Amino acid sequence: MTRTTAMTASPKRKDHPLSMRLPEGDIAIIDRAADLRGRSRTDFVREAAVRAAEEVLMESTLVRMSPEGFEAFVQAVSAPAAPVPEMVASLRRKAPWEKDATTR
Repeated sequence: MTRTTAMTASPKRKDHPLSMRLPEGDIAIIDRAADLRGRSRTDFVREAAVRAAEEVLMESTLVRMSPEGFEAFVQAVSAPAAPVPEMVASLRRKAPWEKDATTR
């Protein structure tokens, strides 16, 4: 292959088609949700399927750590919770629908 041919040759597509048969009601729900997200049906379904697959894999993945690492983990989750200033401030703020309730 010459240098010019290598530069103009398009890379092989590595996508793999996936076909599904779904009831009309399922398609309607998927389409409505995809529209709300501003995504195509394909993008929405792909993203949802990948997210679900990642969750399953994470649930079944074994986490290994040294005894020292495990001890540090146990201490971290057993320690008293420390307030996060940003969360405290957020919880103290009135919700948008609670504002100006006295002006009505």
